Amino acid sequence: MEQTLRGTIISGDDFEPIDGILTMEDGIIKDIEEKKIAADTIIAPCFVNAHTHIGDSVIKDPPYLPLEELVQPPHGLKHRALAEATYNDLVISMRATVQDMIRTGTCAFADFREGGLAGARALRDALGPDNRVEAKIFGRPSDGDMGYLDSCDGTGLSSTNDLDIDTIKDIAKRTKEKGKKFAIHAGERDASDISPALELEPDLLIHLTNAGDGDIRSVSEANIPVVICLRSNFITGAGLPPIRKMLDEDVLVAAGTDNVMLNSVNMFSEMEFLSKTNIYNDRQVFMLCTLNGAKVLGIDTELGSIEKGKKARLMILTKKSNNMQGIKNTLSGLVRRARPDDVIKVI
Repeated sequence: MEQTLRGTIISGDDFEPIDGILTMEDGIIKDIEEKKIAADTIIAPCFVNAHTHIGDSVIKDPPYLPLEELVQPPHGLKHRALAEATYNDLVISMRATVQDMIRTGTCAFADFREGGLAGARALRDALGPDNRVEAKIFGRPSDGDMGYLDSCDGTGLSSTNDLDIDTIKDIAKRTKEKGKKFAIHAGERDASDISPALELEPDLLIHLTNAGDGDIRSVSEANIPVVICLRSNFITGAGLPPIRKMLDEDVLVAAGTDNVMLNSVNMFSEMEFLSKTNIYNDRQVFMLCTLNGAKVLGIDTELGSIEKGKKARLMILTKKSNNMQGIKNTLSGLVRRARPDDVIKVI
């Protein structure tokens, strides 16, 4: 069935705003016609949230604690909360977060899923048959059992400082033998775990908040993508990652909201924070939150931008809300100012 949308389209991998008509057929973008029209809406690609821990949905109001006390396995607050939660409570809380993602314009996300095979199954149950959002699940062993790998897209570990390095090497080896991706946190608390992480030849690094120039050059030379989580790092006192240096060194950088207990999965908030604290380039900020995330997850041929042949995963925003009324630059208004309540429809 063919459908059309009229408005200012954030078009192509360059995110160039054009007034025109977008045609969809059977959920695929069929045509983008530039045309002079009165455009009261913005048609934008949906977000790709490249790093989450949505199991943390069971604890959304933690006390203010140091980073280690909040998240370090096995006795950090989040791990105690996960251990105490029933399977049903975990599924229900994650399902609410998934629905929040959909409502706020996210069409794909990557989750570091604790709890082994049971944890991966809980997320699958939370997703259910809803195909409006795509999940890439990075599991981790439970009591040494790696049975989760057959149900996940890969392995996602915390710092090399949190486990015996030989154990981590074995996990990475077994993950890659299965043809799955290996991802790991590094440089969040300090720089001590960056070099050991690089030696594992991961497919993806998370944070690099405390990376130095040499670390970033090594990441670039190894062609390893990085997902940064600005709001999370700011809240925990880890600092702000050197994103501009990463971009200058041609590192592929994407953005994620990280732990749900610290942040909502609202990518509008992440995008605004990025634009006002670190990257003063609206097009680049939007790319980190959409196309770059899709590239990191290997789904950029289908998602991340508005192009013919890609899936029509779109958010439609009004220019007539009290918040958006009067914007002159559509992309700048979208990146720096737009909120979920400006969204009138998510496709």
